[in-house]
Amino acid sequence: MHLLSASCVCALLITALLRQVSGLETVIGLYGETLEIPCNKGAINPKEVMITKWKYDKGEGLSGDLLVRQNNQNVVIIATDDYKTRVSMAENSSLLLTGAKLSDQRTFTCMVVAGADIPEYPVNVVIYKTPTDLTITDKAVELEIGKRTKLGKCVAQDASPAANITWLKNNVPLVADGKGISIEASVQVDPVTGLSTTSSVLEYSAEKEDTDAEFACSTQHTLGAELVSSPVIFTITYSTENIVLQVIAREPLEEGDNVTLKCVADGNPAPTSFNFHIKGEVVKVEDGDSYTITNVSRNTSGEYKCSLIDDPTLEASEKLTVKYLDINLSPSGNIVKSAGETFDLTLEIEASGESKVSWTKDNVKLDKEPRFTKVTYSDSGRYECEVKVGPLIRKASFELVVEDQADDSDQTKVVVGVVVGLLVATLVIGLAYFLYMKKSKQGSWKTGEKENGSSEEEKKLEEKVEENSQKAEV
Repeated sequence: MHLLSASCVCALLITALLRQVSGLETVIGLYGETLEIPCNKGAINPKEVMITKWKYDKGEGLSGDLLVRQNNQNVVIIATDDYKTRVSMAENSSLLLTGAKLSDQRTFTCMVVAGADIPEYPVNVVIYKTPTDLTITDKAVELEIGKRTKLGKCVAQDASPAANITWLKNNVPLVADGKGISIEASVQVDPVTGLSTTSSVLEYSAEKEDTDAEFACSTQHTLGAELVSSPVIFTITYSTENIVLQVIAREPLEEGDNVTLKCVADGNPAPTSFNFHIKGEVVKVEDGDSYTITNVSRNTSGEYKCSLIDDPTLEASEKLTVKYLDINLSPSGNIVKSAGETFDLTLEIEASGESKVSWTKDNVKLDKEPRFTKVTYSDSGRYECEVKVGPLIRKASFELVVEDQADDSDQTKVVVGVVVGLLVATLVIGLAYFLYMKKSKQGSWKTGEKENGSSEEEKKLEEKVEENSQKAEV
């Protein structure tokens, strides 16, 4: 190994300068970081190289030397400009460049002296920088339907190359159509750093469907991942086109309940005052959208309306139906009838709709309404009717008791029997009295007994005969 003479090296360098390079290798570096520029794609063996030298293209056909290293010697920095403190050489002969700048975007050339051959390996350097931030500024306060409005400005700061900005609505890219969507982009270059700041202004004509839509902007850099701004939601304003009248009440709505009528408009901002049409009367409600009817009755049923105060042609209506069910069962309670009797059963129903009636006897369902043309003992029991109109249910009941009733012929026979019995008893008693009196008189004549005792017995017999005679007359 020996050193080349200065004249030889100069000749070799001049020869190298005259060589034509068919193509350039490109190395991409990141702004502000250390850049490694390989010599001959890193295929240089320093032990076989006598001299390694790096230079750069200064423009206008001029070049500037950076550093050189001879075999077994230290690297000598020969740069006199900004590169003096920023360049060094790696063991594999690569050029190390700290604090990469946009001004470093140029051609760097590695010249190698190995024997009689002096090849050069030019490398093109490109410096990239992702945007510092991506934000939406100058945001609109609100968007009006059908009116193209400046929605905002998206700014991608300090990038290289300049960022391309895409506007998004609900993560879907927006494309300028010259009508409802207009996108204007501009780029400003920092005169000191050379970094580019891209601004994109979006003008947008909103639709009602854009309510709660998220708008954002994004940029996809060559070396970095996609950068997306924070989403923004805008207030969409539009006039009322439709209104709806809502009926808020428990179901079913029965007499005595309360019902609230609520008028809902699709405008934004929504109207805050309405007219309510209540049974031919107009009630104005300000700073509210509801009207409450308390203690409703069947007479409350009917059509109700609400409308805008400032535009009475916009109105909505709703039919209100109060459910009711009244029943009257006659007779009711406890009913006592004799076998064979007839009584009429009447069920009166007053309802808001078609009714359905069912009957039970002693909790057993009957196929039809009971009829009593001539009651029998088997008709006795507790009867209950159930009337339904939709979810409304009413019940009424009565208890029927059928007694023991004999017919007229049997009664006549009983009366005749009693009378005959009493007459026979009277005759028997009378005959016994006659025989007794006859016997008593005969005895008194013969014996001469006192008649006091006989007189008392005689009186008792006479009273008994008289009693039986009265019974017989009855």
